[in-house]
Amino acid sequence: MNLFDAHSIVTDLGVIGILSILFAETGLLIGLAFPGDSLLFIAGIAASGTGAALLNGNQLPALELFIGAPIAAITGSFVGRWFGAKYGRKLFDRPDGRFFTQARVVQTEKWLNKYGVGKALLLARFIPFVRTLINPMVGIINVPNRVFIFWNVLGAIIWTDGILLLGYLFGERIEGSVDAFLLPVIGLIILLSLLPIFFEIYRERKRRKL
Repeated sequence: MNLFDAHSIVTDLGVIGILSILFAETGLLIGLAFPGDSLLFIAGIAASGTGAALLNGNQLPALELFIGAPIAAITGSFVGRWFGAKYGRKLFDRPDGRFFTQARVVQTEKWLNKYGVGKALLLARFIPFVRTLINPMVGIINVPNRVFIFWNVLGAIIWTDGILLLGYLFGERIEGSVDAFLLPVIGLIILLSLLPIFFEIYRERKRRKL
């Protein structure tokens, strides 16, 4: 069982494992390493009509996933915000590790400053590492509860249920082996989720040259 592999999480841990990873990715710094987007997509496939092919004859319960996933993401974000409010900047003042880096902290701060709290919280759900770091960041700057609750809940529902639904609909249309489609689709999802980051890096370098 591999906690950093979406397919392994779905097949070995089921719904409880999926919800736990979603909570950790949005609430704890260790979540920087977890595969949120691809996990949701594969979970959606596993809840579809072809889910049995992915889970050796078993199917994930769709209703539990579509209800539990946003709750896990919302709860995780509240925990992340609490850590930021409790421990402040020292939460981010640590040396670079395999997944946590100061460059990622800087990028998250730029994201927050560029889009403002509401839009940043919504868009961050779809950006790896930003969706983990932005919650303690808003705790540090003391974003009002009402603002955070609204955008946290809205972003969590759109992100989790949106990608779950895409996976579910995709799974309903697959014929034959699921494995033949998983790697290309997951690769595409990862690429799309990283595009905003690459675009920001490109724009930053372009500004420096001017």
